Amino acid sequence: MDSARGTRAGEGPAGLEPDAEPTLRQKARYAFDNTMARGTPALVGWLAAVALAMIVLFTIIVLISGLGPKRGTHSGVLGHLLDSLLHALDPGTIASDTGRWPFIVLMLAVTLGGLFIVSALIGIIATGLDSKIDELRKGRSVVLETDHTLILGWSDSIFTILSELEIANASEKGRSAVVLAEQDKVEMDDLIREKVRPKVTRVVTRSGSPIDLGHLALVRPEKARSIIVLAPEDDPEPDAQVIKTVLALTQGTAHRDRDYEIVAEIENPTNLRAAGLVGGEEAVLIDKRETVAKLVVHSARQSGASVAFTELLDFAGDEIYFRDDPSLVDRTFGELLLRWEECAPIGIIDDAGRVKLNPEHDRTLVEGDRVIAVAEDDAALAAASEVTAEPVTAAIAGRKTILPRPESVLLLGWNRGATSVITEFDAFLRPGSDLTVVAESEEAERTIERDCVDVGNVQLTFQSGSPTDREILEGLGIERFDHIVVLCCSDDLDAQRADARTLVTLLHLRDIGVRRDAKFSIVSEMLDDRNRELAEVTEVDDVIVSGKVISLMLAQISENRHLAKVFGEIFSADGSEIYLRPAGDYVSSGAEINFATVVEAARQRGECALGYRFGSKSKDPLAAYGVRVNVPKSEPITVAPEDRVIVLAED
Repeated sequence: MDSARGTRAGEGPAGLEPDAEPTLRQKARYAFDNTMARGTPALVGWLAAVALAMIVLFTIIVLISGLGPKRGTHSGVLGHLLDSLLHALDPGTIASDTGRWPFIVLMLAVTLGGLFIVSALIGIIATGLDSKIDELRKGRSVVLETDHTLILGWSDSIFTILSELEIANASEKGRSAVVLAEQDKVEMDDLIREKVRPKVTRVVTRSGSPIDLGHLALVRPEKARSIIVLAPEDDPEPDAQVIKTVLALTQGTAHRDRDYEIVAEIENPTNLRAAGLVGGEEAVLIDKRETVAKLVVHSARQSGASVAFTELLDFAGDEIYFRDDPSLVDRTFGELLLRWEECAPIGIIDDAGRVKLNPEHDRTLVEGDRVIAVAEDDAALAAASEVTAEPVTAAIAGRKTILPRPESVLLLGWNRGATSVITEFDAFLRPGSDLTVVAESEEAERTIERDCVDVGNVQLTFQSGSPTDREILEGLGIERFDHIVVLCCSDDLDAQRADARTLVTLLHLRDIGVRRDAKFSIVSEMLDDRNRELAEVTEVDDVIVSGKVISLMLAQISENRHLAKVFGEIFSADGSEIYLRPAGDYVSSGAEINFATVVEAARQRGECALGYRFGSKSKDPLAAYGVRVNVPKSEPITVAPEDRVIVLAED
């Protein structure tokens, strides 16, 4: 023997030599295996054959031996076949048997055999029904939805996206969202019901691969109003999956009559070009690292910025919309700033799709121009009422000249987006600024030397160490820094462990700051939105939940792809950005005015006032930390020293 299974040398499986013809037994076994592979119908068929064979066998025995009773219709061949069948199917039949003992014993054997066969049949049918029900719950039918939002892929972002779509669809009936992901359909349905609880939007799920053309056909992308492609969280190369999904969409057979409206997230900026080649004009690509980095930098330099951005990004409250109004032709943009009571114009988009935020206020609108404005919804913008309040010009403060100065920044922690944060700081900070990085990542220093060679405005310093080490933090002299940014260690740790380390660092920083009476802003990056409230205990100025920000952008752009250009302008270091500036620089502190006065004060500086932050509510999460965008022009305001005006302006 050459093996424990007893196969002789030179033989294949089951003792079949390579050149030998299979035996009749082997052919029969092979045919049996093939029929068994056909599932429940084949099993039922074999049981029926076994039952028939048993009934025929015992009928022959009874006829040959002459043991059977001769009575009524049960005499003869057909009668004995029926008698054996009844004994096999109904155990109670044997109770009425009479005659000789050998006959009763034979019928008892038929009955026992029938019990096994019927029991097996019931088990097979029950199992088959369960499998069929499970298959039906998985949903393999073609989705019949039209004008739906199609979401391809699965991550925690999906719950934020569906929640935002639920808000966006509140005023519209019959809207739907379809999800295709490599998850169990039942699990997807349960999680969506638990975390989203959709009431307005009908959510349909299908289990399948977004890169499989057959599975894609089930969700009919050609009938979708927009398509969102999510990056898988547990994939070491999520961008590859996103690119393949976009390729499957654009190269699929259903992609014929019209262009798709695709919005996708890309993790690594180096993959943007490849994704752009695949998606072409049909795909809007969101650079996750760059977007989060820009928001971190904006928030670090001005407290409350992240809240203002979130107010514009989510569908709750006021968002950015476009108004196409021929009656505005030949009017200047400056005139529009005080035209509507509850709408805040912030820019213009022309008929070629070019976006200009806070354009020159003497810019005249021409045919094809649309106004970009902050409003409660598109219907409110279309039906906006005229302003009745007059600015209190006497309360407008004289313009102060504030010369920008170099700043000091401390960056604690490291992840793949850290170099983007450094680059963004360099774009905004004045020459002579300095930026210190403290991280325990072995790759951090080498990455800085490789990827940050073009940094020119800031002097970079790297120090190896753990941001959670109190001794290291004490030795940094944090009182000399203007801004401190704490990044989550998402490259090496899961979300909860990374956020836990961030919280420890924040607690140390706040305690050191209190002991040394240091004045600096702290911005923290979090991965899980549930940890935001815990971070607020440390009195951090801003918390950036990176995944939520990207999810909000995906939802917004899926409803209006032109918003991608608007957000790109807002986050860019070039042109106009969002700033939170002291209200006392615009109007007299302590004055009782209306918001129209604030808008006029900003207009005189060439800026757009789109909101206000009440300093007295800056620590109240229920009041959005005091941030309000699109304040009605006639609303009265008593200006406090800690208040801020939210403006769109050039630095």
